[in-house]
Amino acid sequence: MTKARLLRLSVVLVSIFMILLIIVYWDNVGTAHFYLHTSFSRPHSPGAIPGITAGEDWEALPDVDEFLAKLLSSSLKQNSSIPRKTEQLLVQGSSKPVVSNLEENVRGYDWSTHNDRNSLDQEKLQIERQRTLREFCANSSFTFPTKERSFDDIPNYELNHLIVDDRHGIIYCYVPKVACTNWKRVMIVLSESLLDQGVPYRNPLDIPREHVHNTSTHLTFNKFWRRYGKFSRHLMKIKLKKYTKFLFVRDPFVRLISAFRSKFELENEEFYRRFAIPMLKLYSNHTNLPTSVSEAFGAGLKVSFSDFIQYLLDPRTEKMAPFNEHWRQVYRLCHPCQIDYDFIGKLETLDEDAAYLLQLLKVDRLLRFPPSYRNRTASSWEDNWFAKIPQAWRQQLYKLYEADFVLFGYPKPENLLKD
Repeated sequence: MTKARLLRLSVVLVSIFMILLIIVYWDNVGTAHFYLHTSFSRPHSPGAIPGITAGEDWEALPDVDEFLAKLLSSSLKQNSSIPRKTEQLLVQGSSKPVVSNLEENVRGYDWSTHNDRNSLDQEKLQIERQRTLREFCANSSFTFPTKERSFDDIPNYELNHLIVDDRHGIIYCYVPKVACTNWKRVMIVLSESLLDQGVPYRNPLDIPREHVHNTSTHLTFNKFWRRYGKFSRHLMKIKLKKYTKFLFVRDPFVRLISAFRSKFELENEEFYRRFAIPMLKLYSNHTNLPTSVSEAFGAGLKVSFSDFIQYLLDPRTEKMAPFNEHWRQVYRLCHPCQIDYDFIGKLETLDEDAAYLLQLLKVDRLLRFPPSYRNRTASSWEDNWFAKIPQAWRQQLYKLYEADFVLFGYPKPENLLKD
């Protein structure tokens, strides 16, 4: 009888172990290259990025996390001899991008030479940016929605902006209107998640825009449930602990102006139907609107910036659905008080930050960050854009985006908020 029980217990344990092996080893994207950013191999020298230390252990993990961590660690020695084909030097790619998208045609590219050895002390910048973020996350007197919840409290669908590259141990939280198209292109090249005639893309600008923003192209945290089931959160935590995590932000009001320009000043069928028609009806008293954006533009029917601000401030907007990602607050997209980011880049210093980050990740030999757009929306334009917006609305708008201003060290726009 005792032998039978032991046999049944052994079968159960072996089955569980085999399931875990399948989860870890046989997933086609999974953690096959998890070894790259563990304590055996760091993406940068100790202290290069504040908050990362060389040789850190798998400490303070719950039982299941600890078991999975050990299981993953056991594969390090096996994988350490695997050649990484992405480590070969890559050709820089064509000198000019193939531009087919209307938005990119309108903006154009800035191909001027940028000095990567800029005078900014990048390490000190990162220390300051992270210090500001952590201080306000820990400051009990500074509150905003969702601040106090834990990582486990974040719904799965809110983790859809965290893109994972298991080949190089990188997690990128993308923020629309903050160079996210090109950073997504970089992630596709690094992860080799998209092929062109059977060969992974090497030059980020060769990747068509429609593929860049296709959700099926990227492995994101919200997809983990389908892959790993009840182990998904445990694996997320392990990757958050061991991978290099970064995001890029920009002045919140300037980001709103940029979103308005690209989604409502250019002909965009989706945004016209989903957002422009309701705005024109609610805030401009238009009826019998054209069904297509080209007809509306031809008739001079466009959403004004004032309409857009009213829409953001209208309490009915959030009751109907969460903000669209192009104007949703960064703290709601990337959860900076729940996720300890290793690198915080800013659009205002994009060229310098991007070059420094790729160097820290040790992928600067593989690719270069695509060139900036010309005529990037400037913060100096804020006064003109908000000139016709009532002061009370500006103050309400600031409160709506205050957390993004404060957490990421952007000064309060006093000139817009005072008489």
